[in-house]
Amino acid sequence: MVQASIARNTLAGFYLSGLLMSFLGAILPAWGYHLQSDYLPVGHYFLSLNAGMLISVPLAKTLLERRSVRFLLALASGLAAGAFFFLAAVGPPADIWWRFAGLAVSGLGAGLLNAALFTAISPVYRRDPAAAVNLSGLMFGLGSLATALLVAGTFYIYTTGAILFFLGVIPAFLAAHYARLSAGGEGMVETVPLRQAVYDFQSPAAVLFALLLFFQFGNEWAIAGWLPLFLVQRLGISPATSLFLLAFYWLALLLGRFVVQAVLERVSHGKLLMGSVVSAMFGCLILSFTNNLFGAATALLMVGGGFASIYPLVVEKIGNRFPYYHPGVFNGLFSIAVTGGLLAPASLGYFAKWMGIGVIMGLPMIGSIAVLVLLVVIWIEARLTQTG
Repeated sequence: MVQASIARNTLAGFYLSGLLMSFLGAILPAWGYHLQSDYLPVGHYFLSLNAGMLISVPLAKTLLERRSVRFLLALASGLAAGAFFFLAAVGPPADIWWRFAGLAVSGLGAGLLNAALFTAISPVYRRDPAAAVNLSGLMFGLGSLATALLVAGTFYIYTTGAILFFLGVIPAFLAAHYARLSAGGEGMVETVPLRQAVYDFQSPAAVLFALLLFFQFGNEWAIAGWLPLFLVQRLGISPATSLFLLAFYWLALLLGRFVVQAVLERVSHGKLLMGSVVSAMFGCLILSFTNNLFGAATALLMVGGGFASIYPLVVEKIGNRFPYYHPGVFNGLFSIAVTGGLLAPASLGYFAKWMGIGVIMGLPMIGSIAVLVLLVVIWIEARLTQTG
């Protein structure tokens, strides 16, 4: 069983995970892409990050079977630090292929880190699932928020290389910290027989949950990855201001999730879902047509608040449908959903190349409709299963 000390130390890891997943959207203006109309390189950046995360799925499984969780936490943090230090040295005008390589390594580190975190937090999740989800979500959101604020606050003070170096200090410190933790008594978490887990996740409901996570993460990361570039080119604001608005989006998403969690038991889930989807769609629509900061801030509040309810609803449904659900055992499903979600900002690079920057808000609107349809299908499937 994973030691309780490892479980307690995972909160800082979720902070690092948020930083790793969100830094690319924040660093793009610092690399000068807000001044370009060729969006293909941005799409390639997200594909490189995604490729690293996909590679991490089988590698994490092998490492967890042979080594300790502590080792994987230290390795993932070390890879993340190395990726940041490397990217600090190969920013423009260096050859773009070096940045592709650095982003792939950062994606690999993020994927390994997520696998280790889901495994390490298992004891806490068994005792109190709601607390585990809320605390990990809080730290992940704080990591994403802090990244946007750090880049925005230092945009005109430090070089891009210096900013990335500062970001790299965080995982470097965590790598040293995890390496010093006691290794006694560690091992892979055993939660449910493999046959039962495989059987549960061959069901149509499991496929629907994976698709829902795929689209929802795509919605969230499409905006997180492209918002600064979109705002600079559509509103003519400074890159630093656009990054502060990105931080506002993360803040709205973070606070919205906790508000939703507080009212989940007192509000009809159907009404909450409809309100959330309508809010997100109207927010994207306002962002598409606004020409001022007030309109952009209002739209981001609606989008962040609208997206906020989806993940708590999904976690609740998974917990009800699959009593064997466990973050460690089913990390692969979650990882595929996350990496699939990164395909959204990657694909936007190609769509924007052909159709212009205005297409950026169209994809989250379509994705919000897909999430609504999938949730309705999941509820219908659940009712049919119960009555059958």
